[in-house]
Amino acid sequence: MRDNIRTQIIQVLANNGDMFISGQELSNRLHVSRTAIWKHMKELEKDGYIFEALPRKGYRLISKPSSMNETSLKWDLGTNWLGHELVYKEIVTSTQDIAHELAHNGAANGTVVIANEQTKGRGRMQRTWHSQPDGGIWMSVILRPDIPPHQASQLTLFTAISIVETLQQFFDLPFKIKWPNDIFVEDKKIAGILTEMKGELDTIDYMIVGIGINVNQSMNDFSEELQQKASSLAIESNKHTDRLPLVQQLLRCFETSYDTYQQRGFALIKEKWLNYAYKLGESVQIKMPNKEFQGRICGISDDGALLVQYIGEDIKIYSAEILW
Repeated sequence: MRDNIRTQIIQVLANNGDMFISGQELSNRLHVSRTAIWKHMKELEKDGYIFEALPRKGYRLISKPSSMNETSLKWDLGTNWLGHELVYKEIVTSTQDIAHELAHNGAANGTVVIANEQTKGRGRMQRTWHSQPDGGIWMSVILRPDIPPHQASQLTLFTAISIVETLQQFFDLPFKIKWPNDIFVEDKKIAGILTEMKGELDTIDYMIVGIGINVNQSMNDFSEELQQKASSLAIESNKHTDRLPLVQQLLRCFETSYDTYQQRGFALIKEKWLNYAYKLGESVQIKMPNKEFQGRICGISDDGALLVQYIGEDIKIYSAEILW
């Protein structure tokens, strides 16, 4: 409730442009006391908002912060349902852990968890995801899709499309999607997706889509081992990026893609994925739980499986890792 009032204060002042609005008018619109308005604005100033206040005129918004917090993320977000419930933390073990706890306790579809730092961030196969403060976007989205569990892998692929389409609006880089869950620039990983699910054999209770994007790290922020296979948007583009508008645009793009997916199915996602597929048509080394082999990537199936040509036959792969 408190954060919602602050968001409304910012929205009213922003819509008012350079015009002042009185404390009494704010009080009347938001149905809280003038004292409460004043207290909320003092808290907003701590978040980095700058106001001008004049006797007998009221308040106007001068500037908003570039740093991320719940109010700045929700202000001017413009989504219909995604991120309306949003939790921001400076430091967490993992946004996935918080999202699972929230979902278990009934959090709504579209709830978003974002952190500035993760101490135990994780990727696929329980690999560690390095999530230093101020370096990237560490985010988890709670979804309650009305799809059968066997289609759950499609959400990882559509999320990858959302990330690439967002990043293309900010960077002129050759983004590629490495099946099933990584975003590459050239041959280095700059983003990853971790999709986790709770459900029964025939129903999904909820899904948590975790997104990690390396934004402003320098090469020195990575270990020697990671420097060979990971990078960041700052390294590849040679520019520092404000994460706030990047997160907001990603949420807008994610919502649009998700709504389209719900209405039209996987066909459009599949078509887009093929345009960005990493090493499509090339021979690669593939590691499965029970064997490792070389095959040629042909595409993806309608249920999101990787299609590989192996010993003259096209086979479907549901769980594997593309090594090179």
